[in-house]
Amino acid sequence: MSEPNFIVTARKWRPQTFAEVVGQEHITTTIKNAFINKRIAHAYLLTGPRGCGKTTTARILAKALNCLEPANGEPCNKCKMCESFSNSQTLDIIEMDGASNRGIEEIRTLRESVKYSPTKSNYKVYIIDEVHMLTKEAFNALLKTLEEPPQHTIFIFATTDIHKVPLTIISRCQRFDFRRIEIAPMKEHLKKIALKEGIEIDDLALSLIAKKADGALRDAQSLFDQVIAFSGNKVDSEELSVMFNLIDEEVYFAISNAILEKNFASAFDVSQKIYENGWNFIDFLNGLTEHFRNTLTVIIRNDVSLIEGADIFKQKYLSYSGKFSEGDLLRILSFINKTAYEIKTSSNQKLKLEVALVHLIGLERSSTISELLSKIEKSDFKVSFNSSSVSEPKTKISYHSKAPIKNIEPVNTEIILPTVKSFVVPQVKDESDLSNVIEQWKNFVDQVKTEKVFFGSVLVNSNPVNFLSDQIHLEVDHPEDEDIIKTNESYLDTKTKEVFGKKLKINVSKKKASSKKNSIELTNQTNQLEDSSLAQAIIKELGGKEIKKL
Repeated sequence: MSEPNFIVTARKWRPQTFAEVVGQEHITTTIKNAFINKRIAHAYLLTGPRGCGKTTTARILAKALNCLEPANGEPCNKCKMCESFSNSQTLDIIEMDGASNRGIEEIRTLRESVKYSPTKSNYKVYIIDEVHMLTKEAFNALLKTLEEPPQHTIFIFATTDIHKVPLTIISRCQRFDFRRIEIAPMKEHLKKIALKEGIEIDDLALSLIAKKADGALRDAQSLFDQVIAFSGNKVDSEELSVMFNLIDEEVYFAISNAILEKNFASAFDVSQKIYENGWNFIDFLNGLTEHFRNTLTVIIRNDVSLIEGADIFKQKYLSYSGKFSEGDLLRILSFINKTAYEIKTSSNQKLKLEVALVHLIGLERSSTISELLSKIEKSDFKVSFNSSSVSEPKTKISYHSKAPIKNIEPVNTEIILPTVKSFVVPQVKDESDLSNVIEQWKNFVDQVKTEKVFFGSVLVNSNPVNFLSDQIHLEVDHPEDEDIIKTNESYLDTKTKEVFGKKLKINVSKKKASSKKNSIELTNQTNQLEDSSLAQAIIKELGGKEIKKL
């Protein structure tokens, strides 16, 4: 005697009650309550992605409608009507395929059969699967019957493409939207099946199957059968990875660890492993994006509730708490997305990935201003500012003229050269100290030039001449410079507070004749050195200036 034919898991363990439907509680609860409250609609439309329970729910609904002893909206699965339906022996539940019966002639036949009462059941139920495949004419022929069917007739439609169903049909039905099944309930369902079938399978293997199914329980059950055929009654996660050619998640942790340790060699090791295993480089980058997304959720929430994966990996994600900052992870995710876009058009994807991973590992950790200030407050390092700390150290070179030049008395001349010094933020201590403000003004102008080049060049030609009661009086050569400075008044308020430690009011006026005279005198003093090749070379090459000793 031959053994009975094998029944695939998706058929053998198809749910027989609403409570057994996985991940669609928002729909099954509504339908059960409608039974309890005796609010049965004449037409139902079930829509959603593949393998999420649409046809299964339609069959349970049809069976519950005709069950002789329903309990809390559930079919009993023991009465004659339930058994006849389970054995496909009832004539009152008609299941049709919309793709095969899509023409107007089939719908006309259906309309004629609707008129007849059920043989033994309470209702005559029509289940039309993939209803979106019906033609426009077939839908139009169905409209009147669907709107006012006989009291003993109920329609149940199922579709994976709701957009192809006319609105005139949708408006005549109660619509239920099925959703993708999450990994956790899918794993739990497969675990129950494995226990009943006597299959030994670990949590990591269940996670791999559920993840590859991408929200479709039927796909997960098909993969489950395929895994058992490959591994037997004891499923090993490593063999499963080889069978499906899945990317090992340890590779992703190797990259994140390499970033923390600055281990650049890992970039080439990972790239070579991907190449040798025949993994897709784009799939790897998509998985790497998900990996750092999981890390980001742990850093922000300090828990693993939003991570879909095996428990062993959830613990590894928890170990990253405090090792990455939110800003670093956002930079990493942005870089990976940019690389994934560029690698699609690359002629040498392996080389592109290696260079990208080296860049990724080389990214330096960033710190926010708040973190830096917090570190300064916690440290013993103190910074004080005074007039001496603001002034720049200078190197002096003395030069003495031994003979008069052009009937001008000999002078002792010092060429003063500024030396390179790290920038120190100046701060005004004494409001009456104009010389201190003048010393700081150059530093202020330099900072403005780094942010606004043109405006900084205008300030270069300005000259502080007075400082009193938080007000600086500037003189400029050209009237248009005065207008430009006044236009940037709000910017200057903010910048002076940043540099001088307080907001200073800046008044501007055109230079007076006396100022021009002082400039002319300074020019004449410079002309005294024209015949001195040494002094001239120092002034020209080293950027010095002369100071006349009295």
